[in-house]
Amino acid sequence: MSKKCRQRGSWISGALLALLLLAGCQGDGQAETGKLQVVATTGLIGDAVRQVAGDQVELDVLMGPGVDPHLFSASEGDVARLQQADLIFYNGLLLEAQLASVLQRLGERKPAVAVAEQLDPDLLLGVGVDGEFDPHIWFDLTLWQQVVEVIAAQLAAADPANAAVYHANASAYQAELTTLHTYVLERTAALPAQQRILVTAHDAFRYFGRAYGFEVHGLQGTSTVAEAGTADLRALADLIVQREVPAIFVENSVPVRTVEAVQAAVRDRGHQVALGGELYSDALGPPNSAGATYAGLIRHNIDTIAAALQGKESEDGEP
Repeated sequence: MSKKCRQRGSWISGALLALLLLAGCQGDGQAETGKLQVVATTGLIGDAVRQVAGDQVELDVLMGPGVDPHLFSASEGDVARLQQADLIFYNGLLLEAQLASVLQRLGERKPAVAVAEQLDPDLLLGVGVDGEFDPHIWFDLTLWQQVVEVIAAQLAAADPANAAVYHANASAYQAELTTLHTYVLERTAALPAQQRILVTAHDAFRYFGRAYGFEVHGLQGTSTVAEAGTADLRALADLIVQREVPAIFVENSVPVRTVEAVQAAVRDRGHQVALGGELYSDALGPPNSAGATYAGLIRHNIDTIAAALQGKESEDGEP
């Protein structure tokens, strides 16, 4: 993230901190049901909490389907929701850029857990030269299994009476994710290595690439705050032409025009590249969609990628 972007985020966070301090008189505490009141920033984290906690907690998710967490700007009401929570889960690693200061300040008063920052740093992918890490850890299922364990431990600490339930649910869910991890590996193995080139709107899939053997390229950087320049567009178009990449992919949380610009640049070079379908990247999809849950997101993505790069139609009918 650029210094300018960090300064802009810092100014916004400062305003939110002021609101937070004013909201301090509202008080904290469990919901009227007596259940633990939990807030998750993203739908991805919210889904993991739901899998572990079931109906043992009152769960509130700040960011809805398709919302880009890099650009999310919290309202006064959102800050109040955080203030009233007993326990907060967020991704960290600057994914929720404009909320970072608020979440850190809240962590001085109540459990506010940056799940990605609980992982071994040796497992994280660095970004640039500033000691920052790529926050998109959920695209490696083995890392997400560790996040599930973090969530279970924090829930158990906050609500010891239901600790056994949380740990049992976490173990069952981790087993499901192991099966899904195997499925992704199998779908990948059916795709020739030279065809495993994944081009998307922004550089969100590096963990996916490392875990499953894909070469990944995004027009924008790891944060959608960063703007791609003309040189970036030209370089990506040249790569697509030179490597004969058959398809590139739209993301549900990034405007389609980003990838359409790449497609047009390839066309200007006398070549054609298809839009291979929409991938879920930084946000879940709407209810009843293929990406309404984390497991559904992963399955949809690998099916869409494998089909498009083989020039086939995916199982859910997308080209």
